[in-house]
Amino acid sequence: MSLKPSEFGKVAVLMGGASAEREVSLMSGGGVLQALRSRGVDAHAFDPAERDLVELKREGFSVCFIALHGRFGEDGTVQGALELLGIPYTGSGVMASSMAIDKVMTKRVLLAEGLPTPRYVLLRKGAYDSAAVDALADELGLPLIVKPAREGSSIGLTKVTERAGLAAAVAQAEKLDADILCEQFIDGDEVTCPVLGSGTLARALPVIRIVAPEGNYDYQNKYFTNTTKYLVPCELPAGEEAAIQQMVLQVFTTLHCRGWARADVMIDKATRKPYFLEINTSPGMTSHSLVPMSARAAGVSYEDLCLAVLRTASLDHPVPTGGAA
Repeated sequence: MSLKPSEFGKVAVLMGGASAEREVSLMSGGGVLQALRSRGVDAHAFDPAERDLVELKREGFSVCFIALHGRFGEDGTVQGALELLGIPYTGSGVMASSMAIDKVMTKRVLLAEGLPTPRYVLLRKGAYDSAAVDALADELGLPLIVKPAREGSSIGLTKVTERAGLAAAVAQAEKLDADILCEQFIDGDEVTCPVLGSGTLARALPVIRIVAPEGNYDYQNKYFTNTTKYLVPCELPAGEEAAIQQMVLQVFTTLHCRGWARADVMIDKATRKPYFLEINTSPGMTSHSLVPMSARAAGVSYEDLCLAVLRTASLDHPVPTGGAA
């Protein structure tokens, strides 16, 4: 039986944090906080960059809604701390979170399972030379994508259209991560698909097709402009939306995700084959964010979405009733 809003106890909305996505996280967390309070939840803002997580236990918080993005928020670290504190939290557990934020590790797992993802080359800081950078164009073709392996919101991402731009793109990504993911560019429709729920109850929400200015869906166009178009219904050919939803659910379960997530997919315009790009286990909840947009198309309000996610809060290893043996 689902808990009523008043039965959740004291809820911490974790927001802000120390990652490069702090600004977006504060916007997400502010929206979630307001939504939960409007539905009668005793919710409070909590910024792990300013307060020690131990205070969650000391101040009697019973559950955490994770609205953190990027490192220290959706990479398994805060999840591990909450496991130790015994406080249930929203989103994926420690292993799934740490695996999903690492785009290279995610690719390795999905390729082993036969799921389609663009070809890639991994460059590690200090272990490559200029010849390896120059060879990227021959291995992956142009244009290609260069990005840090463990950042989100397109931070540090460059679409390289000429061989001469490779070195600068790699250098930019290297400032943010020791692992640089160089990826085949898939020319076609860019779509995203959220998942809500856990285990056999997980379901894919409507697919959103993204039409960004000049095809550049970067950090600025994601959060701070109104020129990007989001099509939902996605207006894809018959059967394509269902196929993408099925693939995204398969990725979600393969990585052992839970609660909610949002997966990004490219559809090759020539073959119409979908290619998985990445999965976000703590998706944005800002005014520009895509999970609320997709949920709304399915008849779920922002406030009800926040409650639905909160109801999935759990632990990887719940402490047995009565404490440890």
